[in-house]
Amino acid sequence: MPSIMTIGKLAKQAAVSIDSIRFYERRGLLAPAARTESNYRLYPLEAAARLRFIKRAQNLGFTLSETREFLDLSHDPSASKADIKRKTREKIADIRARMADLGRMLKALEQLDQSCDGRGPIGDCPILHALVGDAERGSTTNDERSES
Repeated sequence: MPSIMTIGKLAKQAAVSIDSIRFYERRGLLAPAARTESNYRLYPLEAAARLRFIKRAQNLGFTLSETREFLDLSHDPSASKADIKRKTREKIADIRARMADLGRMLKALEQLDQSCDGRGPIGDCPILHALVGDAERGSTTNDERSES
């Protein structure tokens, strides 16, 4: 396997699209490629491992910013496993909070779904009535809600 590869070979090696490689390069997650005289991009073999790292982090829910922090820490001699563990625990807490939010949304949607038999004119739709009512309540301030 060559130690230098074109963007197409890198994309295949890392199982990502060429557009993704360009995107990660623009975002600073991947070092800019060297260029040939004919302007072809050339990447070192390590770029494939870095791209796989980025994709794995994304699949675990890490943002590109968080992924950059992991990459930076992985090259920081003063960083420790505790730094990585802390960031991982922060992501776990974030995911748990999002799951709780999704659970509340699901329950509310299931209740709305149960309130509608799916027959009749749209003007009588309890789901739309609930959404209109929620929108009107959402436009009030916290002070107005606490006074009622």
